[in-house]
Amino acid sequence: MKTAPADPQRAAIVQLLLDEAPPAEPPGLPERLPSPARSAAAPDVLTRARAFAEPLLAARVLDSGEDQLGHADGVAAILAGIGASPGVQAAAYLVYAAEHLSDPVEVTAKAFGESFADLVDHTRKLVRIQRAARAARLEDAEAVAQQLERVRKMLLAFSKDLRVVLLRLASRLQTLRWFAQVRKPCPVEVALEARQVFAPLANRLGIWQIKWELEDLAFRFLEPEQYHGLARALHEKRLERELRVHQARAQLSAELQRLGVSGEVQGRPKHLYSIWKKMQGKGLTLDRVFDLRALRVIVDSVDDCYAVLARLHEVYEPVEGEFDDYIARPKPNGYQSLHTVLRAPDGQTMEVQIRTQAMHEHAEHGVAAHWAYKEAGTKGYGGQASAGDQEATVREARKAVLRQLLAWERDLAEHAPSSEGEEARIFVFTPQAAVVELCTGATPIDFAYHLHTELGHRIRGAKVDGQLVPLNTKLHSGQTVEVMGGKERGPSLDWLNPELGFLASPRSKAKVRAWFNALQTEETVARGRELVEKLLAREGKTAIKHDELAARLGFKSAEQLFEVVGKDEFSLKPIEQLLRPAEPTAAEDEDALAARHHVRPAAQAPRGGVLVVGVDSLLTNLARCCRPAPPDAIRGFVTRGKGVAIHRADCGNLLDSLRRTPEREIDVTWGQTQGKLYPVDLVVEAQDRPGVMRDVLEVFAKLRLRVSHAQTQSQRGSRPDTQWMAFTVEIAGAESLSQMLRSVAQVPGVRSARRR
Repeated sequence: MKTAPADPQRAAIVQLLLDEAPPAEPPGLPERLPSPARSAAAPDVLTRARAFAEPLLAARVLDSGEDQLGHADGVAAILAGIGASPGVQAAAYLVYAAEHLSDPVEVTAKAFGESFADLVDHTRKLVRIQRAARAARLEDAEAVAQQLERVRKMLLAFSKDLRVVLLRLASRLQTLRWFAQVRKPCPVEVALEARQVFAPLANRLGIWQIKWELEDLAFRFLEPEQYHGLARALHEKRLERELRVHQARAQLSAELQRLGVSGEVQGRPKHLYSIWKKMQGKGLTLDRVFDLRALRVIVDSVDDCYAVLARLHEVYEPVEGEFDDYIARPKPNGYQSLHTVLRAPDGQTMEVQIRTQAMHEHAEHGVAAHWAYKEAGTKGYGGQASAGDQEATVREARKAVLRQLLAWERDLAEHAPSSEGEEARIFVFTPQAAVVELCTGATPIDFAYHLHTELGHRIRGAKVDGQLVPLNTKLHSGQTVEVMGGKERGPSLDWLNPELGFLASPRSKAKVRAWFNALQTEETVARGRELVEKLLAREGKTAIKHDELAARLGFKSAEQLFEVVGKDEFSLKPIEQLLRPAEPTAAEDEDALAARHHVRPAAQAPRGGVLVVGVDSLLTNLARCCRPAPPDAIRGFVTRGKGVAIHRADCGNLLDSLRRTPEREIDVTWGQTQGKLYPVDLVVEAQDRPGVMRDVLEVFAKLRLRVSHAQTQSQRGSRPDTQWMAFTVEIAGAESLSQMLRSVAQVPGVRSARRR
């Protein structure tokens, strides 16, 4: 029976689930493993990571053509060589395995923990961005420089978790090694990035092994003729040089014994790119490069360093101008050593470096030497606190390393013009050594708002590097900032004054403005609530729910209604009219209408301004079925007991009545109408959206028109998005009616507005 082909992803996950959880990492520096992926002494997390990745990476190749599993093995070996912990070595496998997982972050988190999941996520993002940058294939030198600048900034942005940086350094070195091993030409952009981005980064971290090898390999691929010419010249003198180095080592060892100092003398190979730079920078020939013979003396203490230096200067002739004391004045990346150039009895020169064992560890392995990358407790990496007695040490080491990265950032920024519109940034620390990125000119208040909005609202004091400072103090990269908050929350209006310099970040300014806007809104809502509640009390309608009242007026909530009332943007008149009984809109007999709908007494109706031709003092009423208003053409109809009903000349109800009793018609005309108001009925068709009725009522309020009736109904059936609204509005005449209809038609969503 045939079996289905194995799924590498599923096999890796199943194998992982069968494994037991890894034990805690033992304290102390991890043991260096020449072959970390295959050594039986490797910690469990490393062997589990490789076992997890192997089925996923098997038979797969990178874009360069290199085998993926072989690349991961090489990266892990490089990391082991600089003293990185087994956990960081294990990450080399997980990062490449993640490319073949459907949900890499979730799978890695369940299998190895959140710390590894974050590392995988950040590294994959950085790799994708780097690939996209290289794929641009820029021809212009300036564009290439800008592209490299962006890659450098991305590395700095991801340096909050230094494991990402170490992985990228080791990966790039392994890529160049592979191209050299298989004797294939390396892409120019890869080698250029190695020289201009990764090698300087390794230099800032003090990882000389990686720095020198990256430079030599990049030199080989970018300038092959010069590289091979220099290599041949050195090779021709290799035996002679090695003999002289051996003799010099023996002489220096003898001097140490005579001096009574315990130490070790090593021969140090000079790297090709370093020789080439010195020749180019100083205009020297190969014979004039003094440190082709280079020795290193490693002793137990600083006092021994100076004692050995004095002894060597007695025995050999020091070359003038070729002495550097990096112990008294360390390099920016923390490098310490004594450098001197001596002239031997045979007239040949040699460079000697004198340092302690601790200085040597730092010089060779940089960050990995003094910060051992132990697993950082249960809270992971990336600025979180570490567990146990190592916490303070790890925190200070992290600060020291990141300061070097920031110094590198400043050095390069001074020599490279910033891109147009690009905002400069600074990096400061929390007391727990977490890195916070801020804009240039940021203050402790900006720092607090970056951490949490509430902390920004409550800040009352701040310390920078342990010293109390004013809240408008400008921060600088590398400083440690501590915020002191009060119990009462609330920013100061002074913070928004640009002349006082309390805020630099637009994000912080927006949060302060939002706080004051919210405070003002609360006061406005309270005022509007008070006005509406007083109106309800006057009308005897206190039982009406506020949300129900708001909905009837077209508002989403009572808070929204209170806010516009509090701002005086919405008149209380529409609310007052809505609370009163609705008036009829259908044409009915005047007596029946009055009885059914409880119409106001006739004295309250605006029935003046109509004259009955040939008759004095005859009671007239404006018909509610057609709502006539001057200068409408009107006709009179004599009713039973209610005087003369005044209709518009084209009123359908009037025409029906006259067909039955034509003798009741009487001639009427408009008399004095100035100062009188006439109710008219409007029909508005609009898009069925929240707040459309409220917007129409606001138009009436701005025109100072009284609304005596309002109702709305959403359309069902063929046009479900339509809302019909009916209003009775009191106007002075037809001119007011035209202006009102034009204003209503301009409301967003209104499709038509007409008189009924």
